[in-house]
Amino acid sequence: MLHTPRSTRGMVTSPHHLASQSGLDVLRKGGTALEAVIATAATLSVVYPHMTGVGGDAFWLIAYPDGTTTVIDASGRAGQNVNQALYRTAGHNSVPWRGGLAANTMAGTVSGWQEARRQSAKLAPCLPLETLFEDAIFHAAQGYPMSQSEALLLREKMPDLLANPQFRTAYDVPQAPQTGHIRRNLALARTLESLARNGLDSFYQGPLAKMLATGLAEAGSPLDHADFARHAVRVTQPLHTDLPGVRVYNAPPPTQGVASLAILKLFSLLDRPQAESFGYVHGLVEATKRAFLFRNQHVQDPDSMSEDCQAFLDDENRLRALAAGIDSHRAMPWPHPAQAGDTTWMGAVDSSGVVVSMIQSLYFEFGSGVFLPDAGLFWQNRGASFQLTPEGDPDGWNTLAPGKKPFHTLNPAIARFADGRVMAYGTMGGEGQPQTQAALFTRYALYDTPLQQAVSAPRWLLGRTWGDDNTALKVENNLDATIRHDLSAAGHIVVEVEAFSDLMGHAGALVHHPDGMLEGAADPRSDGVVAAF
Repeated sequence: MLHTPRSTRGMVTSPHHLASQSGLDVLRKGGTALEAVIATAATLSVVYPHMTGVGGDAFWLIAYPDGTTTVIDASGRAGQNVNQALYRTAGHNSVPWRGGLAANTMAGTVSGWQEARRQSAKLAPCLPLETLFEDAIFHAAQGYPMSQSEALLLREKMPDLLANPQFRTAYDVPQAPQTGHIRRNLALARTLESLARNGLDSFYQGPLAKMLATGLAEAGSPLDHADFARHAVRVTQPLHTDLPGVRVYNAPPPTQGVASLAILKLFSLLDRPQAESFGYVHGLVEATKRAFLFRNQHVQDPDSMSEDCQAFLDDENRLRALAAGIDSHRAMPWPHPAQAGDTTWMGAVDSSGVVVSMIQSLYFEFGSGVFLPDAGLFWQNRGASFQLTPEGDPDGWNTLAPGKKPFHTLNPAIARFADGRVMAYGTMGGEGQPQTQAALFTRYALYDTPLQQAVSAPRWLLGRTWGDDNTALKVENNLDATIRHDLSAAGHIVVEVEAFSDLMGHAGALVHHPDGMLEGAADPRSDGVVAAF
């Protein structure tokens, strides 16, 4: 994938071609970019269930033509019965990654769809939910061909998933899942039909919410029906930083958006290296380390933070001091604690110039592994990132406490250029999200690489990502051999992986030009496409 698709009326990109087409169909019917992303996300919940779903969380970043930029924080809090004593009594020294006790935070995704629809209603009359969910319901009821990544991860994670005795029958997969297997999910089709008929708030109040709460309780989750009723979406302002000729936006805590912006800012303060050189890759990796040190120390539930992330990004002296500490020839020792996770990023732009960057996730592949057969969905394990402290101190970093939001790897990005362009971009990949964002954005914005080539070009990843616990610097083996050698010589612990590796995430990007031209890119590492008209 080398050539950048272009159009003028509307465009959608996502990591699955069926989902991109769902979004495009909504644009064709007169829907806004916000509605297109709801449709894309709903279809992804069906055809990419290992990565995302209605049992997860989401963050939206929306750029409006009037210059305003808004964040929808559709992430859930720990249940009111979720406390450290619960896990200590069960014999745990940390929150487990799988099982009922990992399903300890409310799912916010559907509330994000609801808020996006409210905002869309300010722009144009809303399309019916039945229209937005039409494709998703069809694929769930009639079947979809299983993607390579879903089949691969099902085979790999099957022992964990079989801990839920209802999984095998309810999930409708053969003993050894293969790419192309036609999978149906009638229960999820009924859930989406119910949401379309009764409204999106019925996920949190009413018979559907009661059914979900009952299923979670049967799986050993501490969430209860009252936690559903307490959930509320949050509309807030994005973080931002200024680079030459462009302002870049990202989501505030509890996401790691500050790290994504700090990488770009620190890199911009270095002597500009040559494109696609050792200095380019080394500079971004070293900027990543400094940004992650700040993130790992400070970023968590915003109600529990003592550091202001926007103040950090605005502190030129502090950032210059961090940049000055980067050795242009030697790697700083690493690793430090890393964060894992998986996700789907999607974006849409409509003819009016509304640009949406949205990321939706179950956290780990298949989330907590808790599959609710009556609803046809997995529940996230985002709260597995919470920390248990020996003294049960609720003031420690990302410490588990009732009603608290966990740290999130999710962070959608948008950039507004001085020349009038607006860019939406993002990726899945846990620890790799800020790094892939930095590679994609700098290639396009600072080095004038065409958009699709910026996404397709060889990538690297420092630390862990979904499906991998290695904390070395992983580089795709189609990265120039001289660069790989020089990185090792500089002290980086380099591990080569195959070209176009899933480990590098499934990225995408859209650009709205002031003359109305739209550009898009999808990642050849994914099952995605750019859909446009």
